[in-house]
Amino acid sequence: MWQEESDLSLSIAQIVQKLKGSNLYAQLERQAWASLQRTDIKLESLKEDIKRFFKTSGWEKKLQNAVYSELSVFPLPINPAVPPEHLKEPLVYMRKAQGSWEKRILKSLNSMCTELSIPLARKRPIGEQKELLNKWNEMGTDEPDLSHFRPVYAPKDFLEVLINLRNPNYENGDSLGFRTHLGLIQVPLKVKDIPELKELFVELGLTTGQLGIDDSTQVPPELFENEHVRIGQKVLVEQDSAAAQQYVRQGSPTALRAELWALILNISSQPEDILYYEQLKTNVIQHDLLVDSLIYKDVKLTASNDDYYFVFEDYLYQVLLCFSRDTSVLSHFAYNSASPPRSYIRGKLGIEEYAVFYPPNGVIPFHGFSMYVAPLCFLYNEPSKLYQIFREMYVRFFFRLHSISSHPSGIVSLCLLFETLLQTYLPQLFYHLREIGAQPLRISFKWMVRAFSGYLATDQLLLLWDRILGYNSLEILAVLAAAVFAFRAVNLMEVTSLAAAEAVLADLSTLKVMPLLQIFLFATVT
Repeated sequence: MWQEESDLSLSIAQIVQKLKGSNLYAQLERQAWASLQRTDIKLESLKEDIKRFFKTSGWEKKLQNAVYSELSVFPLPINPAVPPEHLKEPLVYMRKAQGSWEKRILKSLNSMCTELSIPLARKRPIGEQKELLNKWNEMGTDEPDLSHFRPVYAPKDFLEVLINLRNPNYENGDSLGFRTHLGLIQVPLKVKDIPELKELFVELGLTTGQLGIDDSTQVPPELFENEHVRIGQKVLVEQDSAAAQQYVRQGSPTALRAELWALILNISSQPEDILYYEQLKTNVIQHDLLVDSLIYKDVKLTASNDDYYFVFEDYLYQVLLCFSRDTSVLSHFAYNSASPPRSYIRGKLGIEEYAVFYPPNGVIPFHGFSMYVAPLCFLYNEPSKLYQIFREMYVRFFFRLHSISSHPSGIVSLCLLFETLLQTYLPQLFYHLREIGAQPLRISFKWMVRAFSGYLATDQLLLLWDRILGYNSLEILAVLAAAVFAFRAVNLMEVTSLAAAEAVLADLSTLKVMPLLQIFLFATVT
């Protein structure tokens, strides 16, 4: 009991400390002072009167949403005695592996700099600044020569690193559980089995209404869809983040999705947010970074060639270039196993006071990075709002897909969960593919790293991302990847090579996400 009270008071103190630096705190303070002028605020009942004022004016709800947002990103309490590196990643061998991977990325970036004789950053001449400002909304028409640039790494490079990951405390065969694990990932992490996944994703059950299933033309809308839309509208009126998160577990109506996601992520476009975005834009105009060319190259290689997303090319450049300059993103490294790369002012190598983070947000883009932004362009057409939503999605979810950690939503755990589900519940298929040299993870890895962006039809992808937000977890990506293999199992049992297996799974654009998930979790597998 004493421990629970101690944890609660510690949690409260830490949340208060975080909120003190926010715009909301300043707004609440201003509102409290302004309320003192009201006739219904009495000195003898000052505390209760101000609390009542906050409740009736809607500020209490905004504070609740802010607290809920903090808890969603970084569960508390955090014991002050815990070293910072343990908050980033508790397992030493994972931290070391991430550190080694970062060195490889930086080596690749630096060698590109040297080969092309291009600085990491430079100030643009005035003429170039004016030119970029004039074509800000049509950067897709620009055709810079990017032939010498290459992505710093691709998902398949990252997969090789994860395959070679080992816990030095385990020798081969040490762990009974891992003696029988025949997948590529050979680290002993706890992942959920089907009963645990059913418990987690209980709202996906066969008896619960789902958008993506029950809104089909065969089901009369009055049976589910109409009522679901009505409840969604009520959730938006209430402006309750927790209620919105619970609501989207059954899918979000297309017309309400943009507002619901913004509510869950606690994003409201205030004038200061728009101003901040404009400041980032100014930084892009004034300075040219090497990573800008990597962003251009990635968009050209991925989204520009995608039937769904090529029309958003300009938006992608705007959002990603601004993202690379956003130093507020650095705060997520407190709970990310990765660390932001550091560079030094020329001639001052190794002198700490001359060290700077590069790029300013600490995130080096890789091949496919722009696909995290592309689907959001269907929901938000105002650049600053689109930017805020993407940034929040990144610091909550997407960073876990390209960093090495033991977190349940981290890419290592997702790979292990995927392989465990296949080996346990579809053993014949798993062993067949393994015997012909077509390890399933070599096919599904790229889907999971991109959160299926660019592989599913957009309407299906947004239904999937509804559930990521609803459950505050990326584990559903591994479940869907396993469900896809289960769906195509008959065809896969006939293939005799990795290339043939890849051909069977080359096109996922016709798949319906929710029926696949429901059948895999609740109907087929026992």
